[in-house]
Amino acid sequence: MAKTKFGLRSVVAVAGVSLLALTACTGPAGGGGSSQGGGTAGGPIVVGTTDKVTFLDPAGSYDNGSFMVMNQIYPFLLNSAPGSADPKPDIAVSASFTSPTEYTVKLKPGLKWANGTALDSKDVKFSFDRMLKINDANGPATLLGNLASVSAPDPTTVVFKLKLGNDQTFPQVLTSPAGPIVDDTVFSPTKVTDDDTIIKGKSFAGQYSIDTYKKNELIAFKKNPNYQGLLGPAKSDAVTLKYYADSTNMKLDVQKGNIDVAWRSLTATDIDSLKTDKNVRVDIGPGGEIRYIVFNFDTMPFGAKTATPDAAKALAVRQAMADTIDRKAIADQVYKGTYLPLYSFVPQGFTGATEPLKKDYGDGNGAPDVAKAKKVLADAGVTGPVTLNLQYNPDHYGSSSGDEYAAIKSQLEATGLFKVNLQSTEWVSYSKQRTANGGAYPLYQLGWFPDYSDADNYLTPFFSKDNFLQNHYSNDAIQKLISEQLVTNDKAKRTSIIEQIQADEAKDLSTLPLLQGAQVAVSNVKVKGTKDTLDASFKFRLGVLSK
Repeated sequence: MAKTKFGLRSVVAVAGVSLLALTACTGPAGGGGSSQGGGTAGGPIVVGTTDKVTFLDPAGSYDNGSFMVMNQIYPFLLNSAPGSADPKPDIAVSASFTSPTEYTVKLKPGLKWANGTALDSKDVKFSFDRMLKINDANGPATLLGNLASVSAPDPTTVVFKLKLGNDQTFPQVLTSPAGPIVDDTVFSPTKVTDDDTIIKGKSFAGQYSIDTYKKNELIAFKKNPNYQGLLGPAKSDAVTLKYYADSTNMKLDVQKGNIDVAWRSLTATDIDSLKTDKNVRVDIGPGGEIRYIVFNFDTMPFGAKTATPDAAKALAVRQAMADTIDRKAIADQVYKGTYLPLYSFVPQGFTGATEPLKKDYGDGNGAPDVAKAKKVLADAGVTGPVTLNLQYNPDHYGSSSGDEYAAIKSQLEATGLFKVNLQSTEWVSYSKQRTANGGAYPLYQLGWFPDYSDADNYLTPFFSKDNFLQNHYSNDAIQKLISEQLVTNDKAKRTSIIEQIQADEAKDLSTLPLLQGAQVAVSNVKVKGTKDTLDASFKFRLGVLSK
């Protein structure tokens, strides 16, 4: 894994880049073999994944599986070309600040949706207005926290009015899951639109349209000849996305050539095994993924709405867990080095990333310290083993999540300080239940991929008052610092503020960072051209699509 700041940032920057574009350049079969997936220049490509779609409506989903599909079918005002960290016009011809609180975008003329209707500024205004109005608990509306209003003075002009001037992240936000533009003749202005309505309405204007849709079974994409965006025309006429219930069958299918690329999520054991298979190519790229535990401040032990509320004791529980968990053991034993220990809220490789949890917790060098955890609990007056109701998801973050959380349970219980009730729920229910009725889970697993290449994307969504986690955490001092860094033009000063946020948040521990990961894809090398495409651009197209 690249450890230089430039190396990682150049990879994690490309949130808007299409996964399917990565495999859209195969040539004729070679080497005496043939793949049942691809085969001819511009011909069909088959991609395998275990990531599920929750909704095709951008307002109602904030996860990898959904956003991967959205990247193929929806247009964006701005996007990032492979290998670049800089947002550039996609369906726009220009985009810039015309005043500190006004960001003006000029659209390309003559844009159309696949259903034949005009794609213009009214669709753009509609897209952002509805996302803010719907404000779905599982959607990305929190990314638009600085957006005051949107106006469309003419068919090709859009003006974004911002609450705070000089927002250093707003161009990046337009490339994020909050950025897809949708058709105002198909989507509801007040509620999440169902998948069938979207498919029937042919409201597509990305590199691809959807030809066949069987939710979480198979999606057949076809090239959109009218796409005029930054990524250029799709090089493959058709792409099929095939869904797997687990990684085992996906691994076998890529080995047999039934699929051309297997992408998210293979187990660490699978990856180790595939590295020795001459028929496949394993590409590992550094990514911005993090894994962490969320604390619900209302329902965790001693939380505000429990029978025995006590903020000091609740903090001691969080701190004792941070003192106890052995991140390196999990990274090495469960993930075989495909993840690294994470000691902060911003992963290494992003400007401003520090490691306050390594210094403040455990032995001060990243290892656990049980004696320190015991003292923290005793000083707060916490007696007896603390019962932790800890929830994890077995499918969305890969099947190794079971081993990961079994290890966490074992580590915590080995201290004698905790009793862990470990439970799991599949993603479609999990993503709803974690926020339903104030949050069903006192402690639970989440993962995060950056929406854009900036440390702020690990701060604002997590620690702002109305954060995406909806874990009832709020700190006015940290909120002030978050707002300040957003509008600070001086890079050195902004970096210092970002560092301070991490240091202060390490004292509160509203989340407990665990691991920083890489992204892995496996391609069948029997199809000539796939390997060359991966050589050229694969590592710049990894790892920034999901929560």
